[in-house]
Amino acid sequence: MRNFVNLNDLTIQEIMQLIKTSLAYKNEQLDLPTESKNVANLFFENSTRTASSFQMAESKLGWQPIQVNPQTSSTQKGESLSDTLKTLGAIGVDVVVLRHSINDWYEPLIAENSALMPQLVNAGDGNGQHPSQSLLDLMTIYEQFGYFSDLNIRIVGDLAHSRVARSNAEILKRLGAKVSFSGPKQWYPADFDQYGTYQEMDQGLENLDVLMLLRVQHERLAQQDNDDFLETTYHQQFGLTDNRYEQLKDKAIIMHPAPVNRGIEIANELVEADKSRIFTQMANGVYARIAILTSLMEEKVNDININ
Repeated sequence: MRNFVNLNDLTIQEIMQLIKTSLAYKNEQLDLPTESKNVANLFFENSTRTASSFQMAESKLGWQPIQVNPQTSSTQKGESLSDTLKTLGAIGVDVVVLRHSINDWYEPLIAENSALMPQLVNAGDGNGQHPSQSLLDLMTIYEQFGYFSDLNIRIVGDLAHSRVARSNAEILKRLGAKVSFSGPKQWYPADFDQYGTYQEMDQGLENLDVLMLLRVQHERLAQQDNDDFLETTYHQQFGLTDNRYEQLKDKAIIMHPAPVNRGIEIANELVEADKSRIFTQMANGVYARIAILTSLMEEKVNDININ
């Protein structure tokens, strides 16, 4: 795997191998590779979980971090993203983990087919894809259930502006899950019909295996939408309240990519409730990202024998 930019570029076999490899690293069934790489993390958008999780994964692998701050880099002087990355490649950086506000930022860079370009890992592009988050989400679901086929999974919230929603909807459908959506209808993209169905928030809660909540992406909303937004109203209409929590089956799990806005998309006391896997997702993210990074090394992920 030359680059890791979109989980849906991979076959189902390759995705399942990544999931199993992630779990094998977590359960200490697979030794960490000893080959070191030079890596730069470029986050043109804010991040806590994704950035620190990649850093922890790189630290566990013994990779050497090359410090570059996009906010003080030469991109602020007009240098193109392509030239910035080629510069890093020229000085010996092997891998760049990059988040950018532009959808599909990686496509023209890969199309250049430049020998100077480091291997690229997509840490999020606009409201397009978030493949490492999708992988850790899949890992968490598979760890809980051991399969995907016919699981009832609902994704709730700001669907229009969430790269997590789109990434997960696409791949979960491919894996055979039954996906449904809820949230404000004005934030429901019409093309999501190809992945599942829109349902009212309180419809069929008792049948769900996974309830995945999303935060409202205020930074991507129009000013008027932000002015009209009422936290209490949103929570009552689309949030996970105590009453909705009790309607979920005992074996159902609650997920959220975080950051969590307590009291808006989920009641404060439910963030760490028995059915919640929110902090488990964060822990799993380190191992998922180890699997991603090691898949870029000479030993390809689909060559690792994990039963």
